[in-house]
Amino acid sequence: MLIASCIALSLAACVPNVRTDSYSVGSVGQVNRTVAGTVVSARPVSIDGTQGGGAAAGAAVGGIAGSSVGGSGRANAVGAVGGLVAGAIVGAAAERASAKAAGFEYVVQTENGSLMTVVQGATPVFAEGAKVLVLYGSPSRVIVDPRH
Repeated sequence: MLIASCIALSLAACVPNVRTDSYSVGSVGQVNRTVAGTVVSARPVSIDGTQGGGAAAGAAVGGIAGSSVGGSGRANAVGAVGGLVAGAIVGAAAERASAKAAGFEYVVQTENGSLMTVVQGATPVFAEGAKVLVLYGSPSRVIVDPRH
């Protein structure tokens, strides 16, 4: 139970932030280019978060927990290796499960005829034909065009 709790806490940062109403501190005060367009295609997609930290976190926690098994140095070493392997497997699986998010891929035709594709979180949802603004940046995003 302790191992699972530690892994869950360490993976909280792995969930991708795909919200269109959330900005990082580094975005404050920056000017981004914005272009108007029309959604020509919208399809649901699965967004996978970062991967790699779950296995490492699980291995660390498993190795520490496993090293307390046994009464001798040799038994502790065997327990540490077993815990390391088991922890890595559990940590990787937990990360895979927690680092997914639903989203949409939008193809937008700009007013000058160019096409661009933006993937973002599941809300808000834009239908084909919707008038939108594409905000350039990191991340780029599609928002409703308030002029329409």
